[in-house]
Amino acid sequence: QVQLVESGGGLVQPGGSLRLSCAASGSILSINAMGWYRQAPGKERELVAGITSGGSANYADSVKGRFTISSDNAKNTVYLQMNSLKPEDTAVYYCNANVASVYEGVLDRYLEVWGQGTLVTVSS
Repeated sequence: QVQLVESGGGLVQPGGSLRLSCAASGSILSINAMGWYRQAPGKERELVAGITSGGSANYADSVKGRFTISSDNAKNTVYLQMNSLKPEDTAVYYCNANVASVYEGVLDRYLEVWGQGTLVTVSS
């Protein structure tokens, strides 16, 4: 009904940069918030950054000053600009969205949707 497609992961050297993108599609009436989570091997999934439809953003302490989340509401897309990457940033990054879905032109239900994940590896 609603899908999230991520792109932009890959291998980067310490100190480098990557930009992740996540596009939502499907039966969307509105998106209340989007965010990025990550899960490193052997660790629990954690919030990296989130942004509301109004543009308010929040970040994990570990990425403040290095990562920037932004969104294009017209395109239902969220971005994560990651600078000064460290080996400890290595993880699978997942996009998340809180969506109001539509059916026959009216609100159907509220959904929490996850992307399939994109791997970010920071290594020399």
